[in-house]
Amino acid sequence: MTTDGRRGWADAQRQDEARDWLVGRLAAAGRRVTGPVEARVRPWSLVWRVPTDAGPVWFKANNPGTVHEAGLLAVLAELAPDHLLAPIAVDAARGWSLLPDGGASLRELVGGQPDLDHWEHALTAYAALQRAVAQRVEGLLALGVPDHRPERLPALLSDLLDDWESLRIGADGGLSTETYDRLRAELPAYADRCRRLAEIGVPATIQHDDLHDGNIFATPAGGYRFFDWGDASVAHPFGTLLVTLRSIRYASEREPGDPVLTRLRDAYLEPWTDAYDRATLVEAARLAVNVTTVSRALSWRRSLDTADPARAEYAEAVPGWLAELLTPDEV
Repeated sequence: MTTDGRRGWADAQRQDEARDWLVGRLAAAGRRVTGPVEARVRPWSLVWRVPTDAGPVWFKANNPGTVHEAGLLAVLAELAPDHLLAPIAVDAARGWSLLPDGGASLRELVGGQPDLDHWEHALTAYAALQRAVAQRVEGLLALGVPDHRPERLPALLSDLLDDWESLRIGADGGLSTETYDRLRAELPAYADRCRRLAEIGVPATIQHDDLHDGNIFATPAGGYRFFDWGDASVAHPFGTLLVTLRSIRYASEREPGDPVLTRLRDAYLEPWTDAYDRATLVEAARLAVNVTTVSRALSWRRSLDTADPARAEYAEAVPGWLAELLTPDEV
C-alpha cells in the first residue's frame, strides 16, 4: 500500500491500519500501548502521542507532499546519530514513522524566550549534521527528498509562477497582478543569484527549511536533536538561516541586522571557515536566504497537496513566501 493522504484521517479504515501497524512495531520493540492516543491533525500530517508501558512514543503519518520524511528520518539518524532520535520503526512507502519521546523542546526549555547561548550551540550542532550528510545527497534524492539545489531553483520558480491556482493571482490573500509581474521580471536576476551561490561551492546537503526552537530537542546532557523534517530538501545549507534567524528575531523583538543576529549567523557559519573565508561565507548566506524564499513557497505547496478542506486555512502561505523574494531579509 502507498500513502493515500487524500482519503483523510477521518477515514476509520485508515486509522485502523495505522493503529495495527504501530501496535505491531511496538510489540516488536517490547512495548505495549497503555491508553488512548492524543491526536493532532494537519493537512500535511497526522501525529499521535501514544502512551506505552515504557513512556510515550510519537506516531507520524505524512501526506503525499511530505511522504519522504519517514525514510529521511532513518537515514539521518544513521548519518548523524548524535543529532536525531533513532526511529523505533518507519514505513517509508506509506510515510509513517514511530519515534521515542524526545523530552522538552528548546522552546519549552527556555519558556519561549530566546536563549542565545543555547542557539549558538544548537546552530553549531546543526551545521555539524549538515556537513556529515553532505556526501550522501544522491541517496537522499533517491528517497524522494525534494531537490532545491541552487542550480535547480530558477526552473522551479518558473514552474511555480505558472501555478496560478497555488498563487491565487488577484484573489484575497493571493498575489496581486503587480507583484506577479514583478516576480516574472525578477527571474533573470534570481537565476544570476542562484548561479553565483552555486559557484561559491559550499556543498548542498539536507536543509531543514523550518528550523525554529519548537523543532529542536534539548537533551539533559546539553546536546540538541532536530526533528520535524517534512519541509526538508536537498539544498544550499545556509538557506536554513531564513526561518531560523527570522524566528529568533521575532521572538526577541529585534530588528534585521541586529548584532545579536549577526553573532548567531557567524556561529552557524564557523564550521565552514576551514574551507572558505568569512567574507565569502557571509556572501553565500545572504544569497541563500534570498533564494530560499522560493524553497519555502514550494514546501508549502507540497504540504497543501491534499483534498483536506483545512488546507484553505494555510492557502496564503505559498503566495506569501514567494512575494518575500522581492523584500529579502538582511543577514
